[in-house]
Amino acid sequence: MRISTYTIAFAPRTEKQLAIIPKAIRQQIFDRIDKLKKNPRPENIEPLHGSDSGLFRIRQGDYRIVYSIQDKLLLVLIVRVVHRKEVYKKKHTS
Repeated sequence: MRISTYTIAFAPRTEKQLAIIPKAIRQQIFDRIDKLKKNPRPENIEPLHGSDSGLFRIRQGDYRIVYSIQDKLLLVLIVRVVHRKEVYKKKHTS
C-alpha cells in the first residue's frame, strides 16, 4: 500500500505573517506544517467557522495554522498563520 504525500504551498501573505513570529516558535510551526504532508487531517483539526467553507485550522501553541486541503491535487495550501487572538477576525486584504 502506497501512502500519498501531500505538497505544502503557502499563500503570499503567509510569508509576511511568518516573518514576524519569533524564530523558535516559527520553527515549531514549520515542524507542525511538515506533518500535514503525511496527514492533512490530524486528530485535532477544526473547521474554521465564519469563513469560506473548506478552511481548517490546527493549533501550534498560541498560533493557529489555517489551511485548505485539495485532495485531487494532493495539496495543502497554508492560508494564514496567526496568533490565536487574530484567527477569527475579518480577513485583511494584505
